Amino acid sequence: MGQIKVTETPMKGLYVIEPTVHTDSRGYFMETYNQREMHEAGLTMHFVQDNQSRSTKGVLRGLHFQKTHPQGKLVWVIRGSVFDVAVDIRSGSETYGQWYGIELTEENKKQFYISEGFAHGYLVLSDVAEFCYKVTDFWHPGDESGIAWNDPDIGIVWPQITGAYQGTASANSYRMEDGTRVTLSEKDELWQGIKSLQENG
Repeated sequence: MGQIKVTETPMKGLYVIEPTVHTDSRGYFMETYNQREMHEAGLTMHFVQDNQSRSTKGVLRGLHFQKTHPQGKLVWVIRGSVFDVAVDIRSGSETYGQWYGIELTEENKKQFYISEGFAHGYLVLSDVAEFCYKVTDFWHPGDESGIAWNDPDIGIVWPQITGAYQGTASANSYRMEDGTRVTLSEKDELWQGIKSLQENG
């Protein structure tokens, strides 16, 4: 019996993965990754590293990618909830510049596979979120890049944030619906819009 359900999204290269969760009076058990079943579903990627991060509400990480060593990412949440986003930056793609978002939560236990060629980021919706991900290539210092989280040419609709398209990546003036400030790293504050990828070649 299969332990995972793989569903391709409307954007080629992005997949929603739903593990089978076995529950009883003691709690639950699930397979977070099964190579055989992933390969049977056509996902033949090879992972080289596992990562985990912890963030508080309002933290927005992204939108990240590596320029010459692109990473595929299998992501999920083990505590709290996030809104996870992928943006197509594949030159010549029919969906170039388009985005897809999904809420990943401790409760729904969904996973999101983002193939190479996408920028990735997420916004923490809960008080605290613990985020896990497997990657298909290592982090290469100096190769990382990104796109502004609120680029109007992409138009990501981040939940619980209003007025997110003022032509600047600065999060200082942005608040979530409950007043929580949106927080970015200094590096993420400086990313430019998707047009800069074409301008910089």
